Amino acid sequence: MQLFLDTTDVAVLKDLAATGLVDGVTTNPTLIAKSGRPMLQVIAEICAAVEGPVSAEVAAMDTAGMLDEGRKLASIAPNVVVKVPLTRDGLIATREFAHEGIATNVTLCFSAAQALLAAKAGATYISPFIGRLDDYGAEGMDLIVEIRAIYDNYDFDTEILAASIRNPAHVTAAALAGADCATIPPTVFADLFKHPLTEKGLEQFMSDWAKTGQSIL
Repeated sequence: MQLFLDTTDVAVLKDLAATGLVDGVTTNPTLIAKSGRPMLQVIAEICAAVEGPVSAEVAAMDTAGMLDEGRKLASIAPNVVVKVPLTRDGLIATREFAHEGIATNVTLCFSAAQALLAAKAGATYISPFIGRLDDYGAEGMDLIVEIRAIYDNYDFDTEILAASIRNPAHVTAAALAGADCATIPPTVFADLFKHPLTEKGLEQFMSDWAKTGQSIL
């Protein structure tokens, strides 16, 4: 499963990308607003920092506006993926982007029926929001399972990008459910490395090694 970082913090992104484990980046209007910087500048810096796909979201709500903004965003760098909302206008724009060879990430997906429409429109990625469904009282991970089954039934090329990930357990569950990718906050990415038994075991090993008085070098 590919792991994307959901962030606009270029410094944090570069630090975590140094692990070689970051496959791409997703952004949204909220993250852009928090950055306090011009969107086009931020996207350009992120695209220069990672080779993988970088999702940049349109702000327009009508098809014509989405197409204009999406083309502008796609012109920033070859790895830009234009992010559009899962609305009627958004899917019409998605279909046109597909014809133009522009990659898309259809966001704010909360049902398998929506995901089916996005795939039919030619979306490159579909972003089901797991955590928000959990908050709503539903079982978010069930949506990943349903979308996976539908896409496999019809050999759709659209990749499932699990979003609104809240913790490492969400990442594991998404991988087990067959998601192609997961986009996660930097804090959750950092937590993937950790387990208390790993830390405890390493502490014991280092203590025992120190007692030997040896040096490998």
